[in-house]
Amino acid sequence: MQVRAKKQLGQHFLTDENIAGKIAQAIIDTRIQNVLEVGPGMGVLTKYLHEHIAQFKAIEIDKESVSYLSEYYPDLEVISGDFLKIDLSSMFEGEFAVVGNFPYNISSQIFFRVLENRNRTTSVVGMIQKEVAERIKEKEGNKTYGILSVLLQTFFDVEYLFTVHENVFSPPPKVKSAVIKLTRNQRAELPCNEALYFRLIKESFGQRRKMLRSSLKTYLTLLPNCKFSTQRPEQLSIDNFIELTLQVEQALNEKKAH
Repeated sequence: MQVRAKKQLGQHFLTDENIAGKIAQAIIDTRIQNVLEVGPGMGVLTKYLHEHIAQFKAIEIDKESVSYLSEYYPDLEVISGDFLKIDLSSMFEGEFAVVGNFPYNISSQIFFRVLENRNRTTSVVGMIQKEVAERIKEKEGNKTYGILSVLLQTFFDVEYLFTVHENVFSPPPKVKSAVIKLTRNQRAELPCNEALYFRLIKESFGQRRKMLRSSLKTYLTLLPNCKFSTQRPEQLSIDNFIELTLQVEQALNEKKAH
């Protein structure tokens, strides 16, 4: 099968059939029957998936790839569009999973879209830059722990499945890749204001070298005795961020009441 690279999207197409089979199997093993493949390109993953998934669809932004897939997989529903813009709520009835070799330069945006649709997205298996995969699975107390680590782990269990060498792509990227798996956890909703939770995490990591009393000064001036004020964001666990959000939320409500 010919493999082409969509350089304008930062896409590097997988050419190793063994790796493709392992990625596909990881999503097949979830036994989810509604699956959306993001950026199938010339179908190296698609051919392992479309015969095993009851409701399998693919979304592809490249017109040439859409034509190719429609010709070689006439029974597959190929959506010509942008995963970052399409209405995912109308894609399937009920829950679904997402799989793909994600373009490096939009992988974070793909995960933020997954977060937006987390109550219907039960699993994600994606190949991304190794550095990003390691960051996503990282725990508090480490320098690479960041916004994606906290937000994704708030709602998903993260598994680092395996590393992928750069020589199995066309064209070869300059970095190694990795396949990770996200599985929706049992946290149906947060006990705090969700929008405030997201905002505090993003603002604190926006100035990650500073203590929270500086990066979150607008909020922590309302909490002079906050135990987190002299810590940096990478020191806080998910439960810590939830606790902090509850404290800020209460302080803001009290300020508004007065």
